[in-house]
Amino acid sequence: MTEPAATADGLPFTELAARFGTPLYVYDGAVLARQFTRLRAALDHRIELFFSLKSNPNLSVFAFLHGLGARAEVSSRAELHTAFRAGAAPADTILLGPGKSEAEIEDAVTAGIAALVCESFEELALIDRVALRHGVVARVALRVNPAFTVKGAGLAMGGVPRQFGIDEAALLGCPADLATRYRGVRLIGVHVYLGSRIMSEQVIVENTARILDLAERLAERLDFPLELVDVGGGLGVAYFDGEQDLDPALLAEGLNPLVAGFAGRHPGTRLVMELGRYLAADAGTYLTTVRYTKESMGRRFAVADGGTNHHMAAVGIGSLVHRNFPIRLLNRSAADGERTGPWQLTGPLCTPNDLFGRNVELPELRPGDLIGVERSGAYGPTASPTGFLSHGYPAEVLVVDGTAHLVRRRETLAELMGHQLLYTEAAESSQLADGS
Repeated sequence: MTEPAATADGLPFTELAARFGTPLYVYDGAVLARQFTRLRAALDHRIELFFSLKSNPNLSVFAFLHGLGARAEVSSRAELHTAFRAGAAPADTILLGPGKSEAEIEDAVTAGIAALVCESFEELALIDRVALRHGVVARVALRVNPAFTVKGAGLAMGGVPRQFGIDEAALLGCPADLATRYRGVRLIGVHVYLGSRIMSEQVIVENTARILDLAERLAERLDFPLELVDVGGGLGVAYFDGEQDLDPALLAEGLNPLVAGFAGRHPGTRLVMELGRYLAADAGTYLTTVRYTKESMGRRFAVADGGTNHHMAAVGIGSLVHRNFPIRLLNRSAADGERTGPWQLTGPLCTPNDLFGRNVELPELRPGDLIGVERSGAYGPTASPTGFLSHGYPAEVLVVDGTAHLVRRRETLAELMGHQLLYTEAAESSQLADGS
């Protein structure tokens, strides 16, 4: 029996690959909408859902989510301007990151965004200087590295020594004039991000309760109005065998009463939840075409036209044990009695680490077969070494209501070469080194 063709909102991946070529990222608008609307319907309306552009900074992906009601959480100057171009209002945008440049701070301050999330005392002083230079007052939320940590996160971001935020003890030990020391700064809130890929609804609820308590204590201790609390997020996605996706209804069952109680004490406070992977991962599929097959010392390899240069997450970086993302053969089904895997799936890079699928059970592969790495809508090319071996950035397509939209062109050879200057010509160039 032939399996139903794999599609993105009704369009077969085989047709998309034929039209746009591979390697290719395809984002399914129907899945993006499902992820956002299910969570939005379940959670208390006072929780504002911010999309973390770091997970997928594609302009059209965020514009689509913004059209559904998502706000913007950005971590660079380019992401800030991407959010604005997609239609996000400054009042619905926050900027965070441990190493903000003066230019990034200047753009955020002059735009009047909802909050700059400050991650060090030195940065607080720089924000003050920039704001005073422009005759404005910057709205600042303090990112706190709390004394407590979280269990069950794929990557712990707080409660341990980190470059992120200011230690809770350092803030609690500050002189009481911190909130009034800087004329160009208005302290308005607290941000805490404990970790990513949290797969337990109960853990998320417990984290949120502790963050809200910490925010109240800090605002009281440092005497600033609690106008915004960012409780982070870290909502996980099931990539691997044995994992189960979070249940929005079960999450809301624990989270909504907390929000109601906090809102009763602080009726004017904005509550922010950051979501990147949770909203985008399931909507994306990475398409790559098999170029060659071979056998080496008893193992079968399929060498494809794209690999970890576009999808580093699939190689298992940061994991003690490599586990494969869901991977499918998209252009055909196994014939009756056909031999299946295991296959080692590699890209075109000159490194043994370019292995995006290990021992994957697939039918007999041959050149021209189309491989799909599923749940790839977050931390795909944005978290990958796209410059390695100079193969370039892949094309990206967003499918909305059955129509495919090319939302990022494939990087061309001319574009790859065009940023470089031969050293004998460089001295004659009047361009700024930083390109600004």
